[in-house]
Amino acid sequence: MSRQQKIRRIVMTASIAAITATGAWYGAGVKTKREINKEVKTRREATPMVKIAHLEEARSALVAKRLGLERKIAELEARQGGASKIEAATGRERK
Repeated sequence: MSRQQKIRRIVMTASIAAITATGAWYGAGVKTKREINKEVKTRREATPMVKIAHLEEARSALVAKRLGLERKIAELEARQGGASKIEAATGRERK
């Protein structure tokens, strides 16, 4: 096999790999944009009841996060006050 054929084969292989990777990347971007546009369209066309349901779901998720954070803050404050990690988690303190 001549040296020129070997170089040509390497260049062709690299070119095909680059084209494939670029196409996959571009296709993923197009799909993402299409999904975003579809979601925006469904939100715009949603009835008030559906919008309220989505807002209630978001609210419940936020309330759950708040409760978790408040619990963690209470545990930290209990530990700073001298409670062990287990005592802080159960809400009891040492005597």
